[in-house]
Amino acid sequence: MAYSKQMQDGNLYSYYFAPRGNRRMADLGMQLSQMYLSPFDHIIGIIGDAGAGKSLLIKGMFPGVDLTNDDEGVNIRPLPLLHENLEDPFSPHTYHLDIRFESAFTQMHVLAEAILEAAKNGKMVIVEHFELIFPFLKRNADLLVGIGEEIIITRPNMFGPLPENIAKIVHKSVTYRKAAHTLEDLCVHFMGEGYAQDGPRSDVRHGFVLEFEEKPQVDIYELERKVKEAVERDLPVSYYDENHVQIGDYILECLGPRMHISSTGKIKDFTLVKDYPQDPRNGYYMLIGLLGKHQSDDIKDFNRIDISKHLTNHLK
Repeated sequence: MAYSKQMQDGNLYSYYFAPRGNRRMADLGMQLSQMYLSPFDHIIGIIGDAGAGKSLLIKGMFPGVDLTNDDEGVNIRPLPLLHENLEDPFSPHTYHLDIRFESAFTQMHVLAEAILEAAKNGKMVIVEHFELIFPFLKRNADLLVGIGEEIIITRPNMFGPLPENIAKIVHKSVTYRKAAHTLEDLCVHFMGEGYAQDGPRSDVRHGFVLEFEEKPQVDIYELERKVKEAVERDLPVSYYDENHVQIGDYILECLGPRMHISSTGKIKDFTLVKDYPQDPRNGYYMLIGLLGKHQSDDIKDFNRIDISKHLTNHLK
């Protein structure tokens, strides 16, 4: 679906599950850019904690853009936004900067002035950790994207939402996504050979879903016991390479090795659904892992949308 101004004007925000794999995140970024990005946008605010997948999402939304820095290190110095003539018609159209990184070298008001100057000259600036620079800009982004357990995308107006509103949500929820990813990789590992890491995936709130064309012949109770033993041992979790994560002494194949918690001991209160339910839409059997306390014991109600508390708070 292409961008529609009429649709965007009537949309407060959209909510997507944030993928845990690198390719899925980049693919979602591409779809979001087609649906929400306008050629007249000048400031794109990206909000999310370290390891949330911001760089991957940006690469999907803006293929070919040069990131000044990412998880691999520093890519471009000095910062182009500060050292190029923004009035020059031959200067680049799109700039990127990471506020948390750049604030170590440049005062915030200088960065804010550069962003506003670029916008004034018709440039597009992709700003990571936008909530940090917002108080100095005195204006909101044209498009805000928050990345936690979910991806929240909104086109704010004079009534909000404010960047700090998005930041509070995604900074809190990203822990669930990282923990779910670590659990997911442990489950695949303990299921044994024949259950590939690159198999189909789905999503559920505060958890993960693995999909299989044939019903797995793995005892779920035994699988849960093995995973809980690994969790109780508080094994360190670290990036190994672009295709693997290291959990304790295990080196596991992984589709998003930077998107994990730092140790298994940080996983609290998880369970595996003690069945392999079959999705009637595609026939896949599912292994479902859940974190924390869910709103419902009914599998069909795990993704319940509950706005009652929100409405109650506003009507008081």
